[in-house]
Amino acid sequence: MEIERKWMVTGWPEGLPLTEEYRMDQGYISVRPTVRIRREALAGGPTALVLCFKGGGTLSREEIETEIDPELFAKLEHLIGKPLIHKERRGYALPGGLTLEVNCVDADLPTAFWYAEVEFATEAEALAWDPASVGLGEYLSDECTGKPGSSMGEYWIQTRGQIASL
Repeated sequence: MEIERKWMVTGWPEGLPLTEEYRMDQGYISVRPTVRIRREALAGGPTALVLCFKGGGTLSREEIETEIDPELFAKLEHLIGKPLIHKERRGYALPGGLTLEVNCVDADLPTAFWYAEVEFATEAEALAWDPASVGLGEYLSDECTGKPGSSMGEYWIQTRGQIASL
């Protein structure tokens, strides 16, 4: 189960300890339900090729991720037949063991944007968490959790068009 809140942001946050950096490429086989592939290259570390399934929901939803081999990834990327979304993700340590994940999406395109996420162990914890309590009230002021049109799948449709017929 994935439980997360999401915000539209501008730029990287200041004053937080950086814990990880990834370069990612992702594409969608389906957006309802979400079925996507992602190449995740950890700075100074390994690259993972991941097939992901996400159930319905906003604050919480089922998520199944499994690593796949390069051959299957290449076949699925070919099946998608559209340029993958490019993302840079940076993780920052927050008090209480939480991580702020900030993403810069398609930085080289006019449609570029930034968003941030925090994952939680329970819905109650997610609903109770106040960004201002960790000095991020201004940075995380534009919450879009559950807001129609704010998912990466919707961005895919807006910028790459409908999913190819299978």
